[in-house]
Amino acid sequence: MARTNNIIKMNLLKGKTALITGAARGIGKAIAMKFASEGANVAFSDLSYDENMVATEAELNALGIKAIGYASNAASFEDSEKLIETVVADFERIDILVNNAGITRDNLLMRMKEQDWDMVLTVNLKSAFNLTKAVQRIMMKQRSGSIINMSSVVGVSGNAGQSNYSASKAGMIGFTKSIAQELGSRNIRCNAIAPGFIETDMTHKLSEEVRETWIQSIPLRRSGKPDDVADVATFLASELSSYVSGQVINVCGGMDT
Repeated sequence: MARTNNIIKMNLLKGKTALITGAARGIGKAIAMKFASEGANVAFSDLSYDENMVATEAELNALGIKAIGYASNAASFEDSEKLIETVVADFERIDILVNNAGITRDNLLMRMKEQDWDMVLTVNLKSAFNLTKAVQRIMMKQRSGSIINMSSVVGVSGNAGQSNYSASKAGMIGFTKSIAQELGSRNIRCNAIAPGFIETDMTHKLSEEVRETWIQSIPLRRSGKPDDVADVATFLASELSSYVSGQVINVCGGMDT
């Protein structure tokens, strides 16, 4: 068992290829880095091939695996079809799909604009439909695969001012359970992760007072790190979870208990 960049490397994903959407930074990047540290080749996408993607691609390749970043809109059915085709051409297979692309447009329902509702549902939920539909034929042919959908604790319990985000993440849970039943006979698993208060660029924009209020509502009395989510994603991507499908794992420090 080797240690690389302070990460314990067990090669849990050696020989596998993962595709992660919305992974140029944040939780998606943490998952990509963890997968790469466990031996997986990594394809990842984001809206544009910008400096974040270039940097992430370089960091991944430095771990000794093959990594390629793609500019692709996960909310577009056509883009998603093309992305899957391109990744298969470049890597020959896709063993793991992480539907991580997502946005927020928070507001109370009385003030929420229709376009903010539509945009959040399209980016967060339709993107999972787009990529899963496109990848299923690849995984069915391989007769194996792990699909991981990024939900949220607010998809489990709801949250005032986030009716659009909550609805999209609750929809992700129903989608996950349905796909697990549809594809299970082909040895394809589908699970969801529901993160709680995780330290990202999004949460850093909150005031210190708001952040502290959140933390005090968490039994473990701390916010989560992107690596906390990445560790659970690695479990679901690996053979350690070979008999786990259709489940939602909360990564929230006990906040939703």
